[in-house]
Amino acid sequence: MPQCLDRRVNERIPLTPPPSPTDFGFTVDHQLASGVPGSDGAPLGRAGTIRTPHGEIQTPAFIPVGTKATVKALLPETVGQLGGQAVLANAYHLFLQPGSDLVDEAGGLGRFMNWSGPTFTDSGGFQVMSLGVGFKKVISMTETAHSDAEVIAKNKERLAHVDEEGVTFKSFINGDKHRFTPEVSMEIQHQLGADIIFAFDECTTLLNTRAYQEDSVARTARWAVRCLDEHARQTDDRSHRPYQALFGVVQGAQYEDLRRSAARGLADMTGAQATDQQFDGFGIGGALEKSELGTIVSWVSDELPDSKPRHLLGISEPDDLFAAIAAGADTFDCVAPSRQARGGSMYSATGRINAKAARQRRRFEALDPECDCYTCENYTAAYLHHLFKAKEMLASTLATIHNERYIVRLVERIRASIIDGTFTELREEVLGRFYSPEFARAAAAKHA
Repeated sequence: MPQCLDRRVNERIPLTPPPSPTDFGFTVDHQLASGVPGSDGAPLGRAGTIRTPHGEIQTPAFIPVGTKATVKALLPETVGQLGGQAVLANAYHLFLQPGSDLVDEAGGLGRFMNWSGPTFTDSGGFQVMSLGVGFKKVISMTETAHSDAEVIAKNKERLAHVDEEGVTFKSFINGDKHRFTPEVSMEIQHQLGADIIFAFDECTTLLNTRAYQEDSVARTARWAVRCLDEHARQTDDRSHRPYQALFGVVQGAQYEDLRRSAARGLADMTGAQATDQQFDGFGIGGALEKSELGTIVSWVSDELPDSKPRHLLGISEPDDLFAAIAAGADTFDCVAPSRQARGGSMYSATGRINAKAARQRRRFEALDPECDCYTCENYTAAYLHHLFKAKEMLASTLATIHNERYIVRLVERIRASIIDGTFTELREEVLGRFYSPEFARAAAAKHA
């Protein structure tokens, strides 16, 4: 045997260990002292730590959305500087452009976008709703009933068609047709390489009928089994990549029996072939009637295991965050902070501010004097007003820094309040100033 090979054998060069579910973990560090109870009487709210191959996430945590591998108008480094612990991208959009195979070749989502922290990818399930019914980025959170099983927005073309095997999409970019199945979604998300990925599901609206919701929940459960099997296969085939945690998604709209049944089913589910493969965590998806958001989340949290994290998809308003955290949700994502920032709608301690309003034109102080973000520490409301009126690109950057920091910081404060026992006081203070004292009292009474 050649000498060089002798040395390699003698040195016992270590092999990269195969990816394993043990590379991902979650621990509950603190339980909320009082609040929305589970069936055992204990409060559902908690603070914890999610462990991923690319770092930890201290929960509760807001996850900024970088749909196309970028939080619009921000450098990835800026997202970290404003406190973002992870970013969430969208599998459907990245499949269309630039292609999940290209991201895989680049080394995965994090390396592609120069983000070293944890990453999430949505499955494409939201696009089943948004392209299927034509509502784009908006799900009604007030409507509760509709006369038709399937819904489509007025004067819109249906760009997603659901059947038992999967979904046929018509690209909004060039009209090409693409077929998504649970297996395809898993393959795409494994190529994207996010630390946390989601099972392919059908996202419905509050306008769908009860009968359609029942069929959809059952179909999503069948898809979930297929996702578990394909996830296990992809994990075995891609031993050169770190383990990716798979979250099952609980649907069921505003119906308690459907939500609880779906959660119980996912909690106990294994693959049909990969019978030792279970979900590593859970997403809570679909349209949630705003007035009942905390109640709906509590149904789901009550059925899911305490030892696994729960991610509430598409939520970022201050009142919704307090309600969801008290009801047991751990992480959140939403495009609203960045999308609203680009339109000049800004958060502040005392409510929303329109940066374009005439009253800001000669206001030579920070937009929100209580904010610690880069924008508020270095620029005036008058300058932001000027940038928006002049249609300068910098307006979007500075406004997005502020809005993302406001929500990230708010959830950081909520986490700290769970740990030091001041959650109730913080909720009263924040909601009382952002909305009104009456609103805060009503929220406290509803979610006590």
